Amino acid sequence: MLKYFCRFWLKIFKWKTINNLPKESRYVVIAYPHTSNWDFPLGIFYIFSAGVPFRYMGKDALFKWPQKYLFKALGGIGVDRNNKNKLTTRMAKYINSQDKIALALAPEGTRSNIKYWRTGFYYIALEAKVPIAFAVLDYENREVGVKDSFMPTGDINADMEVIREFFKDIKGKHPEKQETIKIKPQ
Repeated sequence: MLKYFCRFWLKIFKWKTINNLPKESRYVVIAYPHTSNWDFPLGIFYIFSAGVPFRYMGKDALFKWPQKYLFKALGGIGVDRNNKNKLTTRMAKYINSQDKIALALAPEGTRSNIKYWRTGFYYIALEAKVPIAFAVLDYENREVGVKDSFMPTGDINADMEVIREFFKDIKGKHPEKQETIKIKPQ
């Protein structure tokens, strides 16, 4: 019922949903760009409309009383961004403990301009040996959903070039907040 409710509202607001999901039953989803508070409800409506057991990672500040119950019910996992102690390994193990899961996160980590993407998504997928799916929040073309995916190779620089090329024409609600996708030099 919820699936059809969300599909209905996305259509009412003239959003096209894209469900080019990986064939694998477990994967990491990167959602890009994240430039507006509207990205979250749009993403939640997509998640429920897709009918896939999505979970998402969000900053732990969202998971405080009283809203923590809402965010957990919507599939959220709170992450303390200051305590990264083995988070990649914990999340990779979590993915592999599930029969079917799509773990979504925004590698920008914020709605503001950033210099570098957070790379945890990459290492989670690499350690769990699962693909990375590309979810778009394309306000220019009114498209939301998973458009493509690939298996990380372990060469983060080459793989980031694939990611950068894929997302190059995607426009967020506030494109002026989008920076060139890049990671810290190693």
